[in-house]
Amino acid sequence: MSDWDTVTVLRKRPQKPINAKAPKVINAAQRQGIAVETNKKFNAATNKQHQTTMNTAKLDQETEALSHNTVGGDVGKLIQRARQAKEWTQKDLATKICEKVQVVHEYEQGKAIPNQQVLAKLERNLGVKLRGKDKGQPLAPKGGSSSDKK
Repeated sequence: MSDWDTVTVLRKRPQKPINAKAPKVINAAQRQGIAVETNKKFNAATNKQHQTTMNTAKLDQETEALSHNTVGGDVGKLIQRARQAKEWTQKDLATKICEKVQVVHEYEQGKAIPNQQVLAKLERNLGVKLRGKDKGQPLAPKGGSSSDKK
């Protein structure tokens, strides 16, 4: 009753768009009715990720020495004194503030670019103010004064 030689095709797979770049291949595919998808990628196959934003002539004419602000030697000395008063090594302090030893070293040398979060962690752990006009003063406890509590 069923014939083994006949093949029944229920549906055809849709043709996938070809991914070709040569104009000859694209034109041939369009003539055949195959879907062709073309994309232009931004800055594809160029080495432009390291471009300068300033004009190079302007950069050459620039006379002002540009550099990042650093924490300064005074803050570094304060950190070092407070750390030594608690008899901690740089590694101990770095562990307590969850930073690398290199970060503590750079702050003590005064070469670090100031990060307010790191400075706040250092202040809390060392108990010394490192920012503002009261640098070097003991950090006031946040609970308020004892006269407020009755």
